[in-house]
Amino acid sequence: MATIRKIEILNFRGIQSLVWHPQPGLNCLIGPGDCGKSTILDAIDLCVGARRTAQFTDADFHALKVDAPIDISITLGDLAPSLMSVETYGIYLRGFDKDKMEIHDEPTVGLETVITLNLRVESDLEPVWSLQSDRAAAAGQSRNLSWSDRVDLAPVRIGALSDHNLSWRRGSILNKLSDETADASTALLAAAREARKVFGKDADKNLTKALDIVTTVAGELGIDVGAKARAELEAHAVSVTAGTISLHDEVGVPLKKLGIGSSRLMISGLQQSNASKSSLLLVDELEHGLEPHRIIRFLGNLGAKNKDSKLQVFVTSHSPIAVRELAVGQLFIVRKIPGGHHVLWAGDHPDLQGTLRVHPEAFLARSVLVCEGASEIGLVRGVDQYLSDAGKKSMHAEGTCLVDAGGYKKIMSRAQAFQRMGYRTATFRDDDYRAEEVEETAFEALDGKIFKWREGKKLEVELFESLPVKAVEILLYRSLEDRSEQEVDSQLRSYSDNKVTLEVVRKEIGEGELSAASRLALGNAAGGNKEGKKSWFKTVSDMEEIGRDVVVPYWAESDQDFRKIVKALRDWTING
Repeated sequence: MATIRKIEILNFRGIQSLVWHPQPGLNCLIGPGDCGKSTILDAIDLCVGARRTAQFTDADFHALKVDAPIDISITLGDLAPSLMSVETYGIYLRGFDKDKMEIHDEPTVGLETVITLNLRVESDLEPVWSLQSDRAAAAGQSRNLSWSDRVDLAPVRIGALSDHNLSWRRGSILNKLSDETADASTALLAAAREARKVFGKDADKNLTKALDIVTTVAGELGIDVGAKARAELEAHAVSVTAGTISLHDEVGVPLKKLGIGSSRLMISGLQQSNASKSSLLLVDELEHGLEPHRIIRFLGNLGAKNKDSKLQVFVTSHSPIAVRELAVGQLFIVRKIPGGHHVLWAGDHPDLQGTLRVHPEAFLARSVLVCEGASEIGLVRGVDQYLSDAGKKSMHAEGTCLVDAGGYKKIMSRAQAFQRMGYRTATFRDDDYRAEEVEETAFEALDGKIFKWREGKKLEVELFESLPVKAVEILLYRSLEDRSEQEVDSQLRSYSDNKVTLEVVRKEIGEGELSAASRLALGNAAGGNKEGKKSWFKTVSDMEEIGRDVVVPYWAESDQDFRKIVKALRDWTING
């Protein structure tokens, strides 16, 4: 079982330069479209895969610069005994320091023994595979892995079209399941239809082990193949070769006719059974063709929940369902930077695990607005809903996601974590309680944006002090839908030293003019937090309705400074 320790890519497609140390187990690459996720999988496949040649064009060179060679190096650890043979590969064996993530050209006590595979393509478009070693280069030596070792190392790739893995053909997962051979010699002597019958009988005996594994895996995944899967010749094949022997269900229907999702599930399950021999698995767009519950099952097959998984898996995804099922230590964000790419590890921020569970879409966004609580999220969403319904830009279309920090004490730590992972990041908070000034200053110095209400004020106070009387009346009556008049009156008295009552407020609303004292009492009462009093509008849906049905419709009549804050916030969410 081999494990990739280091990946180095130069001048390959959209990637000018990249160095990445992946983790054992599952590595999920996320990031915006065209950031290089699939290119990384292609680089692994081309460098480590069992192939004698590969087709390259000028378009495979970064920026079409064919004078800058494509150079891909993959360093592998957890080597099988055959790969650590001093007689065979001695001068190519190297040492890897796991703590410092450093490769030494000579294996040394205390270092893991590793080997580095290299693929180089120059302007003649001819790929050259070789083992990398400074000692070998100095001695003028060069060689590749033996073919049998390449076959053992070769990753299995599950893409949109992976049904070749459900036939016994070169490089397929079925060929790796056992040492049994699919011998069609007897069947070749008969006519095509008769050969199919004859071969089917023999195959059940010759491929018993592989077919038993297939049947077991299919049952575990809920894929119906009948009592036992069978191996038969393809009836439509012109010539009968090893590639025409494929899996069929009990009545003879080819399993290649399964839907895309079922095929991918089956192949991942078979790869788990084969992990002791081939431990590398590549999956592009893992959610492709799968319903949500099958995405979760697929991730289970890939070892996502198994800390001791034998597989090292590289997947790409744009699915929040998939991301939510993972640990932050399994997520890697691919970013373009001047002169190249880098891969940032979400595992550097373990405190984001809760955010990952509740707001997985944030990790797939371009911009992240970290809000103090549910009220702030609701207000922003409500404003966006009103304006997008009116034909304006939507923050969701612009790739902005809202995250609930769960209070002012957590807002900066979460915002800074997203900022360090390369997301365009801002915060939105009340000003009655504040984060540490030194943290906010450092955040702003790195282009973070801070949105807050006016000095000492919280959201509810801003609303009741800034909206026109008609809008305040709507807010008041919304509060009375969920609580009694006596409760509201008691809260108003409590927050105003008995100077403001519900009767006073109603009288002023009727006269069309609210006093500053009444507005302040209403805002503080709506915000709660005194003597265990709950706020009036503390859920996302509550404040969403207020943003959509009250704030924007009464925009022109509202306080000018209040409008400036909301407009600046709105502009940030749609101009990512």
